Amino acid sequence: MQAIKFKLTGRTAFFKKPDVNINTYFTYNNIHKVALIGLLGAVIGLQGHIQQNRSIKEGNIVEYPEFYSKLKDLKICIKPFGKNGYFSKKVQVFNNGIGFYNKDKDDRPCNLVVKEQWIENPVWEIYLLNDGSIEETLFNKLEDYLLHNKCTYIPYLGKNDHPAVIEECKIVNLEDVEDIEHIDSLFSVEKVVIGDAPYIEGGDIYFFKEFSPVSLSKQYNFYEFKELCYTSLLIEEVVTNDNIYKEEEKIIAFF
Repeated sequence: MQAIKFKLTGRTAFFKKPDVNINTYFTYNNIHKVALIGLLGAVIGLQGHIQQNRSIKEGNIVEYPEFYSKLKDLKICIKPFGKNGYFSKKVQVFNNGIGFYNKDKDDRPCNLVVKEQWIENPVWEIYLLNDGSIEETLFNKLEDYLLHNKCTYIPYLGKNDHPAVIEECKIVNLEDVEDIEHIDSLFSVEKVVIGDAPYIEGGDIYFFKEFSPVSLSKQYNFYEFKELCYTSLLIEEVVTNDNIYKEEEKIIAFF
């Protein structure tokens, strides 16, 4: 089995959580699958939410934006390089002065003060599994564009304040693995039983979990979530070895 492997970085990133109802917008700690395939769709020129909305206004039935409908089955792996899987974040405060909906109590235009929590200096190692889950021509186009530093639209880490850097792209060979005692990437909690001791005797213990978007619902394109984990604890049992592979000395999980 083969996969495309590359490093994804940026100075800042922001992947907005949709369930916050206060005056500060918070971010997921890691790039999630929907955002990642959106970034890949931008690289190879697939259309997004704006084009989907235009088609709907024209009376067409469009379940998903083009990037999602064509890449949703692509299996991806995300390995974070933050300390213990966690990235530093800071709240940025700025004015939105466009004025369309920014009015005070007397219906006069005013500035909207926006507060966003930005990830600082994120670094991820990304793998795209070549298992035939998407059209071969699409996967080949992804491979061509990523390996040769090409893109149709500028890729961003969440929004256009945060340009993405894609580098060190290459094709890697993956090996099947049977005895799994640790996983070096994010993985779905529902697939494993996690122990209490670190995988390396006497090593540091860290345990990061987050409910992360992995798909979109058909009716409203709302996020659908899975609980993902990144930990140094021993893996006691794996429900299924499907989509877990070895790459050099790393054990990585795809979802």
